[in-house]
Amino acid sequence: MKIGFIGTGKIGLPMARHLAAAGNEVLIFDVAPTQVAAARQAGLSAAPSLAEAVAEAEVVFSSMPNDAAFTAVSGQVAAAARPGTLYIDTSTVSPQTSAAAAPALAARDIGYLRVTVSGNNHMAEAAKLTALVSGPAAAYERVKPLLAALGPAQFYLGEAEEARLMKLVVNLLIGLTSGMLAEALTLGKKGGLDWAAMWEVITASAVASPIVKAKSAQLAVHDYTPTFTVDQMLKDVGLILDAGAQLRVPMGLTALLGQMLQGAAAQGMAGDDYAAVIKSAGLAAGLQPC
Repeated sequence: MKIGFIGTGKIGLPMARHLAAAGNEVLIFDVAPTQVAAARQAGLSAAPSLAEAVAEAEVVFSSMPNDAAFTAVSGQVAAAARPGTLYIDTSTVSPQTSAAAAPALAARDIGYLRVTVSGNNHMAEAAKLTALVSGPAAAYERVKPLLAALGPAQFYLGEAEEARLMKLVVNLLIGLTSGMLAEALTLGKKGGLDWAAMWEVITASAVASPIVKAKSAQLAVHDYTPTFTVDQMLKDVGLILDAGAQLRVPMGLTALLGQMLQGAAAQGMAGDDYAAVIKSAGLAAGLQPC
């Protein structure tokens, strides 16, 4: 299958590589020269423009960092892709922004699947992403083999923006887990508990969720190398709070998480992993930085 892939960042590039490895003809486009170079180094072909990347594509993927970038790219796809093309966007964007893109795509007879992906860059590299899908059911059936190349699990959630909202639900739980760990670990450490011992107990306890276990090896040695940064989580928290405001859902814990992330950013941790709220909470409690 001929695939145009727009946006080859930490998640996009591994996805494009897996699609190519599955036997598809993948042509990428990215505005960042370093990302284009990385894609070429990975054996992918690059187009000089978005229009050329999508002109002959049967399916177009995009992976964008925010609402504004998605709006710009989806508009260009609507203008440049051929009628009958299927557009799959994997970005984490607001349901409202996603819905606003649909009419222009429909007017050109371009199918539109929202396929948000749950997982970090390591999971993308290992083809272990979970796909959350909404849009036309027939289009989903058509591209199941493509999505299977990205990871073993796919969930079809509905005909419209359900995948966008579900991604926010998942990221809310991930973010709040870091806030929970921040206060719990700070309490234990200030009370004299050994840091490594606390992680051993936590990962063997009833609260040892997959995300806690996945983070434990890194955080047990105070490693905040980012898989998803403080600033990136702040962006998602903003989307979550906006969704809560629209749906009239009180979100006090989410608002507090936003403040914890802002605090970490103000302490110079904006580019660290979002779990740096743990380090930030320790500093606020008077503990020495690790």
